[in-house]
Amino acid sequence: MALEQLNLNSQATDSNWDCDLAIVGGGIVGATLACALKNSGLRVILIESQLPAVAVARQQAYALSLLSGQIFQGIGVWDKILPQIATYRQIRLSDAEYKGIVQFYPTDLDKEDLGYVGEHRPLLTSLYEFLADCPNVSWLCPAEVIEVEYQPSTAAITVQVAGATRKLTTRLVVAADGARSRIRTSAGISTKGWKYWQSCVTARIKTEKSHNNTAFERFWPSGPMGVLPLSENRCQVVWTAPHAEAKALRDLDEKEFLTLLEHRTGGLLGRLELEGDRFIFPVQLMQSDRYSLHRLVLIGDAAHCCHPVGGQGLNMGIRDAAALAQVLQEAYQQGEDMGVLPVLQRYERWRKKENLVILGFTDFLDRMFSTSWLPAIAIRRLGLWLLQRVRPVKINILQLMTGLKGCPPQLAQR
Repeated sequence: MALEQLNLNSQATDSNWDCDLAIVGGGIVGATLACALKNSGLRVILIESQLPAVAVARQQAYALSLLSGQIFQGIGVWDKILPQIATYRQIRLSDAEYKGIVQFYPTDLDKEDLGYVGEHRPLLTSLYEFLADCPNVSWLCPAEVIEVEYQPSTAAITVQVAGATRKLTTRLVVAADGARSRIRTSAGISTKGWKYWQSCVTARIKTEKSHNNTAFERFWPSGPMGVLPLSENRCQVVWTAPHAEAKALRDLDEKEFLTLLEHRTGGLLGRLELEGDRFIFPVQLMQSDRYSLHRLVLIGDAAHCCHPVGGQGLNMGIRDAAALAQVLQEAYQQGEDMGVLPVLQRYERWRKKENLVILGFTDFLDRMFSTSWLPAIAIRRLGLWLLQRVRPVKINILQLMTGLKGCPPQLAQR
């Protein structure tokens, strides 16, 4: 795959900007936004600090909701992605050693599947290959944003590329540069939230028994554990525990780690083998006070972060990208200046409220299940009982987990 190195001079026009929007951050969320704007008529520059070969090399896998699949289908990239990822058709929810297990099936939603699990490399590679055929999208990578000046009619971005400092202008800056967003920080947008007492250990395993396309979410007093099915009878483990315990799990002898993991999975997957290294990362909840300023808008982790329980984080960002693409295209078609607050606040009102629901939901799950406090145990087991026996409760929770609650973007309705 050959990605065009942006020549700033070739982007100059008779207008006083080089492009309509500059997306800072070429990860999955930023690339999704660029893909969604393929036929929009907007000129897009994607600024990424890493070479594509480096950007796609992360050892990570993500749960993808039904809605995310629909968005990728609407963009036109799903046929590239789907053959390379795993599908799950059952979700198994349980609480430590408690015998009451809740199982979700596609028939609960009149669907064929309940979700997908995609590894980072095929996901991002598919998006990059799609972008290679987008004539309205130009690349600037590897490049580092040095400064952004927000002006009445444009924003001026100073970038360092190929050892030289250049300046480009745009009507809108999109911050898709992650939880530690320099664009958000330099613009003075504050955030609210907290760091959890937990960290996540991730690992990839091979299983003796078939995972039967089942996604497991098992809660323990130390934190939730997700086991997501991958291709070739492999699984991605996301194991949440207090910081010290998580560090110990990462450093544990491989045999001891697998023995403990076999116990935690209840023997359902048989003997396990470790594939690759174990990684650890801290967990936080974060919501930006605002998603937009004049000539600036935030998407993905630059706008919000949630606990990994339920696998909602990336899906929130993909939905942000689709919603923003819709708002920008509608503004462009109506002849509006898409960089002004009245336009950008349409996106913010839409997504901030929906994201807050997910943030609250994941925080509630983690706090309610990551405790040995007896009243909490009684409440959560009542909740599991309700999920087993009261169908409307079960359907509503499942719709929330699969992204089918709220206002779906038009891309998901094609």
